[in-house]
Amino acid sequence: MKSLVRWSATLGLVGTTLLGSFLGGNLRALALTEQQVMEKLQTVPVFTVTDGEGSPLVASIPSQNNQNEAVAGVFISQRDAEAFVERLKREKPELGNQVRVVPVSLAEVYQLDQQSQNQPNGLDFAYIPVQQQVQSAQQLLGQGQEFRGVPLFVAKGGQQGGYLTIQQEGQQVIPFFFDKEQLQNLVNRFKEQQPNLASSVQIQVVPLEGIINTLQTQDNPQLEQILLIPSQESLQFLRQSSSQ
Repeated sequence: MKSLVRWSATLGLVGTTLLGSFLGGNLRALALTEQQVMEKLQTVPVFTVTDGEGSPLVASIPSQNNQNEAVAGVFISQRDAEAFVERLKREKPELGNQVRVVPVSLAEVYQLDQQSQNQPNGLDFAYIPVQQQVQSAQQLLGQGQEFRGVPLFVAKGGQQGGYLTIQQEGQQVIPFFFDKEQLQNLVNRFKEQQPNLASSVQIQVVPLEGIINTLQTQDNPQLEQILLIPSQESLQFLRQSSSQ
């Protein structure tokens, strides 16, 4: 797998954003090109487990048609990926000692997934979320609803119920956060700056998988304004990588 590129763009973004306003409308209703989707996903690091030859570690999982499907796990958290490898070393040392954690961009996983869909017996990818964030997502949904997938958190509010935006290089963008805590900090700052709108702000959660599908299939100019903000852990990883 190719190494991540353009990580520094994400670091610059987090350090220089200014709060914007609420952008009206909903993310439904021009679909982005393949290249535009890739650009949206490029700056998000994810973590795979590979063997000595660099091939993803694959599990065989029964499918609905009683056939086994090859599935590779993609961890949102580097710590979770490393913990999985350590557990594998204890439980299956022959295999565990041959694998390692490899960072790749979310765009690369997306590209591999798209290529696999056109192949018989292609490889599927399963995103493995951070459990703390899944719990935060579950709390937002309330009882009786189960959140599935990787949580992304976004804020809405104002008279029109629009999306909270930030200013980046003179443009309004809609940030979707992998960490609810990061968004909460942004919301708190917004409430201090706009106390008259404070009571209208709500944090909502959507699955990453749904956002990727929306970028591929839906026709809406607002899709160009979506910006995925990596977790604090991933941002720290990016800082360390960019300094090497």
